[in-house]
Amino acid sequence: MSNEVVAKRYAVALFQLGQEKSKLETFEEELRTIREVFRNNKQLYSFLKHPRIKKDKKKQLLSEVFQGYSEEVTNTLEMTIDRHREQMIPAMVDAFIERNNEARGIAEAEVYSVRALGPDEEKMVQDVFSKKLNKQSLRIHNVIDPSLLGGIKLRIGNRIYDGSVSGKLERIERKLVSANK
Repeated sequence: MSNEVVAKRYAVALFQLGQEKSKLETFEEELRTIREVFRNNKQLYSFLKHPRIKKDKKKQLLSEVFQGYSEEVTNTLEMTIDRHREQMIPAMVDAFIERNNEARGIAEAEVYSVRALGPDEEKMVQDVFSKKLNKQSLRIHNVIDPSLLGGIKLRIGNRIYDGSVSGKLERIERKLVSANK
């Protein structure tokens, strides 16, 4: 069975537990922090995946790093170690957040722009695209990308909406090249 499938199963189980105990927000907050820790600390991830390090040492490290986190989340992390599935923790976290967003009608969006978006611009993007996607709201992460020249580009899931100047220039170039053939 692929890690992706297993990660989704763990995420679904944790999601259902969060629903039963009304702790979905807490779980998501903790899992977002865990995701950032794993992204920013490759040594932790390497340590957990190392086959010669004993389970007890791995569990001890996790309990120290994530001290004060809910019992359910820490138990889930420890369970992944018990079952030698440490490598799928990031995928499990992503699957949980995706499922929780789905349940709440939220979409995650990366908005690429030449400069940081102001609150009014962010709200306008949120209003337009939440309606377009039939979502209650959009959780926006603004990424500064000077290569766009102007406008914005959005990535929501596996969809890209390109309203940037550089994107328009590329489309014009493709039309001109195909017209000259």
